[in-house]
Amino acid sequence: MTSAKKSGERLIKKYPNRRLYDTQTSSYITLTDVKQLVLDDEEFAVVDAKNGDDLTRSILLQIILEEESHGAPMFSSAALSQIIRYYGHAMQGMMGSYLEKNIQAFIDIQNKLTENSKGFYEGKPFSPEMWAQFMNVQGPMMQGMMSNYIEQSKTLFVQMQEQMQSQTKNMFGTFPFVPTDPTKK
Repeated sequence: MTSAKKSGERLIKKYPNRRLYDTQTSSYITLTDVKQLVLDDEEFAVVDAKNGDDLTRSILLQIILEEESHGAPMFSSAALSQIIRYYGHAMQGMMGSYLEKNIQAFIDIQNKLTENSKGFYEGKPFSPEMWAQFMNVQGPMMQGMMSNYIEQSKTLFVQMQEQMQSQTKNMFGTFPFVPTDPTKK
């Protein structure tokens, strides 16, 4: 196996016939079952039964593909196109980190709202139905807050980029580089 199994992590083996085998329950499972593991916040790894390669990301991407093709998609075609354009780009690592941190920030906000909502209904957290009602009323305000957050993030990123360019010019400006004329060879 190429990646060591973490303690407490559920191991799922994928066989050549595309079937997934849950070693904890000693039974075959479906992508829907794997999705439920994600929803239940269970740690798991999917490995190729033959060679032990880690297939977890591949399976998670399959679940996202299924979710995107049914119901209301989370990503627009334009957003997916933009993400694809970053593969192989010098900023690929930064883009992945940026998306991950923003998703985590969104989760933290949701967790804080959930924690603060416990007092509203006899100490119980919001049910999915309550969240739906809350978002119908508060959705536009939340979207406004998120838009402001994204705009501030964008402004900070542009400022950081300008500062890095300025520092690079200052650092390399002291070297006696002769500018080359791109029209001459």
